[in-house]
Amino acid sequence: MKFLVDECLHTSLVAVAQHHGHDCFHVNWLGLSGETDWDLMPRIVAEDFTFVTNNARDFRKLHAREDLHAGLVIIVPQVLPVQQRELFALVLQELADSPDLVNEVIEIALEEGEALLTRYALPE
Repeated sequence: MKFLVDECLHTSLVAVAQHHGHDCFHVNWLGLSGETDWDLMPRIVAEDFTFVTNNARDFRKLHAREDLHAGLVIIVPQVLPVQQRELFALVLQELADSPDLVNEVIEIALEEGEALLTRYALPE
């Protein structure tokens, strides 16, 4: 898979994805920092990126408008980079068993200290 990490998440998530055998880039490293969410979408779709963000509200709407996308990963809580890496690693473990995330979303949240992973189709 090929991931693009949003600027709201730490750049160290790139190394986590690469460690799991994936291509990964950070928005800041591609000169896209400060771009509006809707201006990022054409690049996300054109380059077949699975987008990683914690901006669930905006990117759920934007991905729902696409007929075909490579997937969306939402790390729900605002947490420190070390926790972001741990949560993203759990998502990547989930994807090891079922790597096809086309038109799907994986959300990972913390509830009472436990990671809760939810996977669903988008658009439905």
